[in-house]
Amino acid sequence: MGLLAELGKRTLIMGILNVTPDSFSDGGLYLEHEKAIAHGLKLVEDGADIVDVGGESTRPGADPVPLEEELRRVIPVIEGLRSASRVTISIDTYKAAVAEAALRAGADMINDISAMRFDPRMAEVVRKYDVPVVLMHMQGEPRTMQANPHYNDLVGEVGAFLQERLSAAAAAGIAPERLILDPGIGFGKTVEHNLELLRRLAELKRLGRPILIGPSRKSFIGRLSDLPPGDRLPGTIATVVLGIANGADIVRVHDVLEVKRAVQVADAIIRGDRKWISPSRS
Repeated sequence: MGLLAELGKRTLIMGILNVTPDSFSDGGLYLEHEKAIAHGLKLVEDGADIVDVGGESTRPGADPVPLEEELRRVIPVIEGLRSASRVTISIDTYKAAVAEAALRAGADMINDISAMRFDPRMAEVVRKYDVPVVLMHMQGEPRTMQANPHYNDLVGEVGAFLQERLSAAAAAGIAPERLILDPGIGFGKTVEHNLELLRRLAELKRLGRPILIGPSRKSFIGRLSDLPPGDRLPGTIATVVLGIANGADIVRVHDVLEVKRAVQVADAIIRGDRKWISPSRS
């Protein structure tokens, strides 16, 4: 995909579009298809490079959503976005049937929180459609992941997991350039785990693949700032900028416009990307 050729030159912004009643920050806001499509197009207008459409909440304690309900939530939204925009569309799912239907409806990539573990057909779908896939680390499953997360060697264990998933993808015939890695901020991690992963993110770059991080509005930011999800933008921007400095290539966020402005400055400093400089302002 042409967009991924930009990786390394600039940071890509993935806008979050939750078509769910129970996501931790924006659950219920975009459950109606027309509202979801309108919000997705607003994310594009605000500067999203990718719109990540999800029909099942993966917040701590979340219950699974039946296949037919997840399809009902996401497919009309993907079709609507595709008919109105050329933006890259990601389907946020661990179900192969949902991923395949989404790709047929116009999606361009898959964001799988299970790293192709929960559904044995997912690797087949990725290979068949030859699309990028995000492989995320998670300890446990959404319903139980925050019960008592424990690691003897956090970065070593996350890195070993992601390396094993890269090997599994290669064995399934998936081209390495299609693989993106996500350390799973907030997925089976304590506050200290999240901070350590962000601090040592550069160590995961040794795996040789682009890194995506998704810290947006998450509870560890709330714990640090004593603020509810809707007031966590400053903390989100701090994690995004420091994540870029430590090697992040894609950032998954709710507040695209504000994060995009911060990322432009961060990229100018960190990557030397100065195309956004305006000669008319001092």
